[in-house]
Amino acid sequence: MGRKTPEKAKVAGRSSRQVPKVAVLMGGLSAEREVSLSSGRGCADALREAGFEVVEVDAGRDLAVRLADIRPDVCFNALHGRWGEDGAVQGLLEWLAIPYTHSGILASALAMDKSRAKQVYREAGLPVVNSLMAPRDEVAARHVMALPYVVKPNNEGSSVGVYIVPEGSNSPPSLSRDMPDTVMVETYVPGRELTCSVLGDRALAVTEIVTEGWYDYHAKYAPGGSRHVCPASVPDEITAACRDFALRAHQALGCRGLSRSDFRWDDSRGLSGLYILETNTQPGMTPTSLSPEQAALEGMSYADLCRWLVEDASCNR
Repeated sequence: MGRKTPEKAKVAGRSSRQVPKVAVLMGGLSAEREVSLSSGRGCADALREAGFEVVEVDAGRDLAVRLADIRPDVCFNALHGRWGEDGAVQGLLEWLAIPYTHSGILASALAMDKSRAKQVYREAGLPVVNSLMAPRDEVAARHVMALPYVVKPNNEGSSVGVYIVPEGSNSPPSLSRDMPDTVMVETYVPGRELTCSVLGDRALAVTEIVTEGWYDYHAKYAPGGSRHVCPASVPDEITAACRDFALRAHQALGCRGLSRSDFRWDDSRGLSGLYILETNTQPGMTPTSLSPEQAALEGMSYADLCRWLVEDASCNR
């Protein structure tokens, strides 16, 4: 993962420009728009520092037209949530033949669909919790799984729309009408929140996320909502297992570039209490986000991480 100047990057040969032009896609139309704007601005600043020509693009319905006008050598995909990390924008960029960062169409779609991702994990021999898909109205009317359990949309990130139904609850959750018609219900795993990023073919450090209560949207993004312990203070076998599971998930889903897999660990059960929850193909990319922190522990600066992703960009995959 050595440094390269922009002139020597793989993208340099894709146009007559001496310095590659990078369009940073951010914002978008999903519930994670504000998070994406924060990621995108940080990445844009880092890429300018690294010597690239950068255009910031708030991705709307006119994205194809805007990209045709900008004519970038590479798109840095800093979008989060639906349309940005579910294969939709990846398909558009394939159609336009513009190399882009992070995963391609299939891996993005698989990882965003939590139910199908769990199927891939099971086939790869990775430990997952019991889960089922059920109509929203049925989940709101009765307990469809033994307590405690978690209810979540099947295709959102950043803990959007997550409900925890604890042991002893007398009634099912009162779900928002904004929830999709069909939701995922999965067994709740007590214990600790761990996460591990993969960059290319290498698993990075393991981080423990410490919060008061559940690691929800507020805990993830509000100042002081959570604390990152990197590297995580866990037994060596748990660190090794997280890194192994994250890399295997990355490969089984067909990810490229950067991904981050999240885990719950019931430390009272040792290794048998570790479960993979999901893989994020578009991890948060602010300077203080989890993946950049893990890369920094490996000796890679934020600017170098952004540069690496641009140099790794491709399409037709």
